[in-house]
Order: sequence, then C-alpha cells, then structure tokens
Amino acid sequence: MKPARQIEPTEWMRAAPTRAVIDALSADGQEIRFVGGCVRDTLLGHGHDGGGHSDIDIATPDRPQQVIALLDRAGIKNIPTGIEHGTVTAVAEGQHFEITTLRVDVKTHGRHADVAFTDDWREDAARRDFTMNALSCTPDGQIHDPWDGIADLEAGRVRFVGDAGRRIEEDHLRLLRFFRFHAWYGTGAPDSGGLAAATAAAKLLHKLSGERIRNEMLKLLAAPDPAPVIEIMAENGVLAEVVAGAASTEILRALLAIEAEIGADPLRRLAALMRPSGNAAAAAKLADRWRLSNAEHERLAALLSPPGQIGADMKPRRLRRELYVHGAEQIIDWLVLAWSEQAGESKRFRSLIDAARQWRPIALPVKGADALALGIPAGPAVGEVLKAVEDWWIEEDFTPTRPDCLEKLRALASALD
Repeated sequence: MKPARQIEPTEWMRAAPTRAVIDALSADGQEIRFVGGCVRDTLLGHGHDGGGHSDIDIATPDRPQQVIALLDRAGIKNIPTGIEHGTVTAVAEGQHFEITTLRVDVKTHGRHADVAFTDDWREDAARRDFTMNALSCTPDGQIHDPWDGIADLEAGRVRFVGDAGRRIEEDHLRLLRFFRFHAWYGTGAPDSGGLAAATAAAKLLHKLSGERIRNEMLKLLAAPDPAPVIEIMAENGVLAEVVAGAASTEILRALLAIEAEIGADPLRRLAALMRPSGNAAAAAKLADRWRLSNAEHERLAALLSPPGQIGADMKPRRLRRELYVHGAEQIIDWLVLAWSEQAGESKRFRSLIDAARQWRPIALPVKGADALALGIPAGPAVGEVLKAVEDWWIEEDFTPTRPDCLEKLRALASALD
C-alpha cells in the first residue's frame, strides 16, 4: 500500500536515541515504523497523547528474540516487558521505546488477547482500537493510513477500526477509551456507531479491573474540558457504571472555569463530579473499586468531607486556624470546591486562596521536654498539658511567644501539684 502522506521527520524522530534504536532494529534490512500515539500526535502538531505517556512506540516484523538480539548487538539496554505479547522495551539515553512485533489476535477475553505474530502491517493495524491509532510512520516520514485515520483525526472524529461492538468485545476498556479520546481529540458529537456500541456494552465495565478504570477515568478528567463527554456518559448509562451517584456536571463545570486560573487537577475534578452528595463513605467505595492509592483515597475523602466553616465568609483568624490544623494544600482544595459551589464570590475566594498560598507552617513553641523540665511526670499528663497550651495558643491566634507559652505551661504544671 502506498503511503498516504509524506511528512518531514520531526525533532524526536531525528534525535540521537531514536536513531540509535531505529538503526539497531533495521540493521538486517527490516522495515521499521513508528506507531500509535507518537504518530497521531505528530500529525496534530503536539506531543501529548491524552494519557501523559512519553514512550515512543515502534513496530517491527521481527520476533521478540530477534529484537533483543539486534538491540544487544548495538549495545542498547532492553527489557522484555511483555514478551509473550511481543513487546520489548529499549532504553537509550534514558528514553524508553516500546518495540512490538506485528500481531494478529487469535483469541480475545475482554481484556488482553492471545496473539500470533505476523509480518502483515495491515493485519496489525486492523487489531488496533481507533483509526487514528492505526497510523504508522517510517523513519523517513512516510505515513501509512489503512483505515482513514488521518481524515478522522483532522475531523475530530474518534472512530473504531471496523466494527465498534467487536472492538469493545475484544477489550472492554476500549469503551472508556472511546470517551477519553473524544474528550481529548473529538469535536462535536461522538461517532454515532461508537456511541451506540459503548452504550450497549456499558454493563461489561464491571468486568474490568479497578486499576484500568482508574487510569482511563483520571486521564479523561485531565482533558481540557471533560464535562461534555461526562454528560454524554451520564445520559447513556455509562457514568453510573464507574462513578456511582454522579449525574450532574454543574459543580464540575464551575470548577473548570476556576481551574483556568489555578491549574487542572483530575482528582479534584472527580470530587466535583461526586459532590454535593458524595461523602467519605462514597470515597471509600470508589477507592476500593478503582484501587486508588492510600494517598488518593485520603485526599478524595477529604475533598468530599470539608469542615462546615470553609467558605467565602471565613475571617482571617478562622483561616489561619484551619491552615494550622489541615495545611495549605488541603485548605486550597476545599476553598476551590466551595468556590465551585458558591456563585458570585470570586473576589473573596481569590483572596482566601492567595492567603493560603502565603501560609508557612508553624509549630507550637514548647515541646514535651519543656513539660518534663517543669516536673510534669512522663506519660499522658505531658500530652494533656501540651494540648491545653496548644488550644490556648491557637485561641490567641498564634501570637504568644515561647516565653509566653512556657509561662502558660508553668501555670498548668502548678495546677497539677
């Protein structure tokens, strides 16, 4: 098949690590091509693939063991990351290259397929999810496009390769990828055939591992404006399968406007999608299903359970107290979400967030050693008197100095005698 387009090799294609890997793989005369996201994003003129990956994907007709031998011969570090599926990772000057043997699916399981190796480029392209991901490019810039992916890419149309229902049946994650890719690359309404197939298959999502759902949904939420796609997912019964109880994007849309000033955060966007009905219990349930890390779970639970006093009417004294207890990052999270829920308070919220950013952590000027030096016996009594001093220090708006706190500690120690 003739190339569909010729492009000038880009900087990443000409870079020394790329050339070293390509030269090694083509040393015996094999045709080597770049595939997937790196080709798609080069045609779009940017380097982001909607998922934060920086690896360069390469396809070859050579079998994995031959790939390893070629890389070894060139002195390039390589790792058999997925050798049963034909994938070897090359590492050159710190850059990772995912090298995969051309494949055809022999049997699919709704997740990863059993594959057989081939030397047919079109067969390999036919097993990919979307037409824009079935593009390939030779090192000298010849673009091969067996499924009209360039036209779809330029039209902002995320279209499955071949039959959409069959593609989803092969790997259920493609259902979520369809929405994620539309959020990043689509314009207008989603492809009708893809949407119908995704809607019909929504009940299959429970078969996916939590980690796979987490990864796709957080990538989707990281898109410049995920709200329209989230709404489509809700309308078609897909969102309820992955984020129970989330149906409105009103708070999310308000948050997106605010994030234009402060920066995007997918987990905070998830919390906005789950509010106002979401709580710590909802966070725990989702964290278990999505296999969130402990840090992600704790942050999501906190985002969904703010103290009642967090809002536009906070006085400076109250803000300082909450900053001392919870820290600036947590307070800013709560303020941003409260701002998303309260219209007409932008000036006040900006002021509070600016103040939170300027906050520097402070510590109680006295410690346990001071209590012991005053004769307070080691044990629970030390903690009790320090807590009493801290409560007083906070109530005094953190103004008492160390001598003041020592005096307060001395008075409390005397009261224990």
